Amino acid sequence: GYLNLADETNAAVTSGWLHTGDLARIDSEGYVYLLDRLKDLVITGGENVYCSEVEAALHRHPMVSEAAVIGISDGRLGEALFAVIVLKSDTEVSEEELVAHCRTLIGGYKIPRQYTFVDTLPKNALGKVLKTTLRRQYS
Repeated sequence: GYLNLADETNAAVTSGWLHTGDLARIDSEGYVYLLDRLKDLVITGGENVYCSEVEAALHRHPMVSEAAVIGISDGRLGEALFAVIVLKSDTEVSEEELVAHCRTLIGGYKIPRQYTFVDTLPKNALGKVLKTTLRRQYS
C-alpha cells in the first residue's frame, strides 16, 4: 500500500493483492519482463502501443537526449501518439527524420503522429518524467 494514503491504498488493493499498474509478460521459462505502466498504454486505431517501446526507439536517434511519449485524443484513431523530445545541445532534427528513424525500428502504427521539441521534460524529485503533466499540457 501507500504510506499515509488510505484512499490510494484501498484503490490499489483488491482481495489482498496489490495492483501496481505495471504491465508485464512471462516467457516460457518463467522470466518476467516489465513492459510499461498500464496508464502509459496507448490504444491507437485498435492497436496497443507501449510508450516505453516508442521512447526507446526515439532514444536511439543520435540527436535525441530525452523522449517522452503520451497518447492524445484523436477523432479517427481514438488516441494518437505524441512525442515530446529534448535534443542534445547544439543539434537539430526534423520530425521527418525522426519518423524515418522510427520506421527502421518499430511498426508504422507505433510511430508518433505529432512531435514537439522542448528544452526539458517535467520530472519529479527522483528524476522520473511526469507524464500526467505532459498529458495536461498537450491534451
